[in-house]
Amino acid sequence: MTATSPPAPAAHTILIVDDTPANLGVVVEGLQDHGFRVIVAQDGEEGLQRAAFAQPDLILMDVMMPGLNGFETCRRLKALPGTRDIPVIFMTALTETEDKLSGFKAGGVDYVTKPLAIDEVIARVGTQLNLHGMQKQLEAQNAQLQREIVERRQAEEALDASHEMIRRQRDELKALYDKIVVEQAVSERLLLNLLPSPIAQRLKALPEQVAGRSLQVIADSFPEVTVLFADIVQFSRFSAGMSPERLVALLNEIFTDFDSIADMRGLEKIKTIGDAYMAAAGLPFPAADHAARAAHMALDMIDALTRFNERNGFNLQLRIGINSGAVVAGVIGKRRFIYDLWGDAVNIASRMESHGVAGRVQVTEITRQLLGDAFELEERGSIAAKGAGRLHTWFLVGRAGALAR
Repeated sequence: MTATSPPAPAAHTILIVDDTPANLGVVVEGLQDHGFRVIVAQDGEEGLQRAAFAQPDLILMDVMMPGLNGFETCRRLKALPGTRDIPVIFMTALTETEDKLSGFKAGGVDYVTKPLAIDEVIARVGTQLNLHGMQKQLEAQNAQLQREIVERRQAEEALDASHEMIRRQRDELKALYDKIVVEQAVSERLLLNLLPSPIAQRLKALPEQVAGRSLQVIADSFPEVTVLFADIVQFSRFSAGMSPERLVALLNEIFTDFDSIADMRGLEKIKTIGDAYMAAAGLPFPAADHAARAAHMALDMIDALTRFNERNGFNLQLRIGINSGAVVAGVIGKRRFIYDLWGDAVNIASRMESHGVAGRVQVTEITRQLLGDAFELEERGSIAAKGAGRLHTWFLVGRAGALAR
């Protein structure tokens, strides 16, 4: 691939800077399959030259390269007028927060970890191209507004009799400018909200927004979902007298482990409330094994908290509840969007946790039936659950047969 021929008019050009281009065959092919024109540079110096010549729409930049590393290459790109506005997504196996902060300080807009998943790469590339296009559009609209304001001021000076009319027109232009600023703030805020990727894409694609509120509602029904609630037992008593920094650091360590488990097991994290954690399997994409995914995650969470206790010398315990059924999922909020779930299945899952036992995973009869023989379960019997009547429940003990670790 070369940088000598111009891209097709409708195609976006992607520059990949990586010292091992042979490892990027799947990524290059995937980008090309999605209509992108791809050029490749094998080190930072070549990347700077190709970026200046080809003016790509986006750069995928490896971090660990001989000579100029990815961060330094990005800093040099951002120092040149011709390339400073090109968005850069870093590709690396580094996952520490300091490494990510270094990438953003160098001028990167996003961060994708190796080994690369082509679907994630395509999604992040598409998101950044959309945001970059929106930014250019807003800048053009801004420039147009400034020109109109200047023209209005000149007319005001020339026509003393029309001062009041021109003032009203200037106010209208300011209102339009304020609307554009609000829309830009909403788009940027989307990146800061923990929304499932397809939901975030739908939210950004809504045709019109007013004062940060969408005129359309994002809501879906899912007939088969498994909901998981987990709570750290007596955490308030445990954390009494603890400094705010220490409290947040401990919860962050625990919930970061839970987030990793959710990603690995194919669940969607819904939210955290205090020391409680909520996740669901089978949405936003339906999954036939949603109950098994939630069961695996519950067992993994208990193991993760055990390891946390061993690292820190604590004796914290989880109380976990699981239920399966139909839910409604959607996006609510004005200043900060939240993806949440509603329905009896959610309420009963919450009761399974609140009426559970410390250190154990309690599941409903319907979830037990879905799990079949793949897991070991212990019958607890009938319990009275607030707002749900009497429920026949089971304790999830472990994985059966080959699934056991």
